[in-house]
Amino acid sequence: MPEFPLSSRLERVQNSLRENGSLVYLNVYDLTPANNYLYAFGVGIFHSGIEVHGMEYGFGAHEYPTSGIFEVEPRSCPGFIFRCSVLLGRNDMSYSEFRSFMERLSVKFHGDSYHLIAKNCNHFTDEVCQQLTGKPIPAWVNRLARVGSFCNCLLPESL
Repeated sequence: MPEFPLSSRLERVQNSLRENGSLVYLNVYDLTPANNYLYAFGVGIFHSGIEVHGMEYGFGAHEYPTSGIFEVEPRSCPGFIFRCSVLLGRNDMSYSEFRSFMERLSVKFHGDSYHLIAKNCNHFTDEVCQQLTGKPIPAWVNRLARVGSFCNCLLPESL
């Protein structure tokens, strides 16, 4: 029996996962060096993305009424400092089913609907995670936005 190179075995495993589901990871990034101090108190200013089927998906702002969902290589979102990756669970969607799911979700997450307190990247990853695994993202990831929602009347509407 011929011995296949490791890359061939890895490709078979990856192809199998693409057809039979995927692990779901939350990739968390620091938005500020102050997080090194804030993190000890259970708060911070974080960006997050969901990693599924070997790609990472995030949500960001722009001024157009089109999807604000974007795709990047895992753990390498431009402009942010990678902090950690959290295994959230597994989903049973094939790659094509997952892509269809993201297309449907993109209608809800337009770039011009982004709001720092009420509808940010962490709200997006929480919704994706709940639909894929039935569980929310860890509370600490979006804690500052939840605290900010109580003070929303003091913040500019443009956030």
